[in-house]
Amino acid sequence: MRTNDYCGLRFYSYLTTIQKELVKITVAIRNKNKKIRLIKQVAIHGVYSDECLVRDIEYNYMGGYRVGWFAEGIKYPCNIPPFYNDGKWYAVEYKYFNTWAPVINPKFALTLPQFRYSAVDIQDPPCIVTYLRTYLKYPQVEYLVKAGLGKYADSTMILKKIGEDKAFRKWLMAHRAELTEHYYYVDVILRAYRTGKSLDALQTYREAKIKLSHDQHLKPICELFKGAERERFFDYISKQNTNANTYLDYLKACQNLGLDMTEDKNLFPHDFKRWHDIRIDQYATKKAIEDEEKRKELYIQFAAVAEKCLSLQHAKRSAFIFIIAHSPADLIREGEMLHHCVGRMGYDQKFVREETLIFFIRNKQEPDTPFVTVEYSLKNRKILQCYGEHDHKPSEDVLHYVNKVWLPYANKQIRQIAA
Repeated sequence: MRTNDYCGLRFYSYLTTIQKELVKITVAIRNKNKKIRLIKQVAIHGVYSDECLVRDIEYNYMGGYRVGWFAEGIKYPCNIPPFYNDGKWYAVEYKYFNTWAPVINPKFALTLPQFRYSAVDIQDPPCIVTYLRTYLKYPQVEYLVKAGLGKYADSTMILKKIGEDKAFRKWLMAHRAELTEHYYYVDVILRAYRTGKSLDALQTYREAKIKLSHDQHLKPICELFKGAERERFFDYISKQNTNANTYLDYLKACQNLGLDMTEDKNLFPHDFKRWHDIRIDQYATKKAIEDEEKRKELYIQFAAVAEKCLSLQHAKRSAFIFIIAHSPADLIREGEMLHHCVGRMGYDQKFVREETLIFFIRNKQEPDTPFVTVEYSLKNRKILQCYGEHDHKPSEDVLHYVNKVWLPYANKQIRQIAA
């Protein structure tokens, strides 16, 4: 049996007065069965009160609003009503239990003298009582709504400015078309008025600033440009017809080249595209040289490890021979010929660090033809991988040779090397 509050539960509200205060009364409705509807008042919000009154209603973050109907004949487990369903009215903060239910008589507010010019019939706010509370505090909301700028009617900063600054009111009228057509951040509007800069330019800057602060990828730019310098940065990339990501590439290149990024000539080159291409090219050249030096060092270290472990090679009492890799180039050739990844994925670095060694198994009759590749752990003294072409498992005779002949021999040699 369904005993919850979801049997067609919905909310409506209506305006009335209680002790000369305009209030919105929220009504819950649900179906008891196909023929009977249940209706009850569950919340009262007033335009003057700091508290609202609620009864038989609860809000759950997972399930939303729930209403208890025990007194109305809805059955609950063990014939016990929910904890919030005792039929009593309770006072809570105004901001709670405002279900944003549609108001069936919004123009009722206009019949009261204090709200005659509230423009509530024009604005159609999400919550009429909240709107009227704002109107009581800032009557200038009428001016904003009737000017077609009602979407800013909930901004106390704009409402205060309208009340205090006649020139701001004139500025709003002069920019009414833009403000009506697009939504601008409040701080953008106030800044455009204060500085005379265009709304679109400041909005673009504001949105870019938000993106910059939330994108970890662009963090180096955030750290470099702070405060007023950040606006200067956005002005610069706008004038240079580029973007933050392209500038980040330029910045990384400059930093890698050791350029002083406190100097304007490096921060804001007069021809960004030209200097971007120059710095990227210089960085690529420098990196290629550095990589070549590192590669040379890698080859030297690789050869040293291979020479040290040369005694692990094997060519006795078998149709196969075990050969140690002598250079990263050997790994690349082996990987290309056998179509596996030994030439990539950092096996050369692991070899140099003496974590694992790479050996090539060859048929004695074809010692130069790649056949099977073996990865051997120096630390654990065991075979980690043993694969042929396309990572296929070798034949049983090869595996027997690897595990029963070579491995015991190799481990014995390792003990001698260690000694």
